[in-house]
Amino acid sequence: MPERASSGPSIPEPPFPFRQFIVKMHGRCNLACRYCYLYEGPDRSWRTRPAATPPDVLERTARRIGEHAAAHGLTDLSLVLHGGEPLLAGVDTLARFTGLVRDRVPDGCTVHATVQTNATLLTERRLAVLARHSVRVGISLDGGLPEHNTLRTDHAGRPSWPAAARGARLVAERHPEAYAGILTVVDPTTDPVELYESLLTLRPPALDLLLPHGNWSAPPPHRQGPGTPYGDWLCAVFDRWWRAGRRETRVRLFEECLALLLGLPAATESLGLAPFDALVVETDGSIEQVDSLKSCYEGAARTGLDVFRHRFDEALRHPGVAARQAGAASLAARCRACPLLHVCGGGHYAHRYRAGHGFANPSVYCADLQRLIHHVARGLAGAAAPAASEGGVP
Repeated sequence: MPERASSGPSIPEPPFPFRQFIVKMHGRCNLACRYCYLYEGPDRSWRTRPAATPPDVLERTARRIGEHAAAHGLTDLSLVLHGGEPLLAGVDTLARFTGLVRDRVPDGCTVHATVQTNATLLTERRLAVLARHSVRVGISLDGGLPEHNTLRTDHAGRPSWPAAARGARLVAERHPEAYAGILTVVDPTTDPVELYESLLTLRPPALDLLLPHGNWSAPPPHRQGPGTPYGDWLCAVFDRWWRAGRRETRVRLFEECLALLLGLPAATESLGLAPFDALVVETDGSIEQVDSLKSCYEGAARTGLDVFRHRFDEALRHPGVAARQAGAASLAARCRACPLLHVCGGGHYAHRYRAGHGFANPSVYCADLQRLIHHVARGLAGAAAPAASEGGVP
């Protein structure tokens, strides 16, 4: 990897190798969530791709991952089995592909495998297979109560909550070692503390709180007027989490924000300036950027590459990937001048888009992110003051 010449320690420069490989195991979903940006958004490429990923695509993908790991001396990587709903591919296929990737990476490289599922298809047998093959289970839900999940229905309009709740509890009770956590998209119309506490009843080891995908040309719900509804919602959950007196669960957004405020390295798409290191392999073998870009416009994630003809290093040279690995240099001037730059990092890349102006804009959630970061900083300062006093520090 090239390095910048300096009198002090060398600082790595892009391109940075990919470390997160998101593989579409199935291109369809058994649910029809009404807000889904993937199937209800502007990008319709899923319609022309195979539903299930063919064996030759999986074999070549495993080979490309191993090749990339060897070329860059990776000691660990993340393998995310994704969809659609990946369990539609069959749990044995997921396990077999994970084993194939582990066989292809060099000795000494650890593959951290996770399946991201809506939990409705989880059974004892399927969980046992995943646990046996060290595949952790991440679950996507809108909350921990039936009324939080009214927009998550199947294709006949029936509620998904009973099956999803059953699947989540099955993981927590029978295979807690395989439980990766819960992902939920923030809805500012819900009661933040009620929703957070409802998710705690499902005993997740970690929570991912995600802002809904939107941008300046297609604003997210409830973000058209003044105020900071998403920031306010997140601040309320932060206070409940921060003041619990014990770590009930990890909340990645909050932990990463705290780490960045303390000057520590952190890696999340929503905060900080850590280099982008993820790619997607679609069911037809196409190599793409992450799915969130599909919320912007048709073809936004496309690279023109595929696993049969191209190495992953060629994706590192794609202009879109290069821009996301350029750190502050790719941000809007307003972001580069902001005192919160190293914590906010410009926010999620997809949320910066404006038609006709690309991605060199502040996040559509700029005000909400500022609200959250300032609030977390006050919480951190409040906790540090008594600790300093008790330690005799003036």
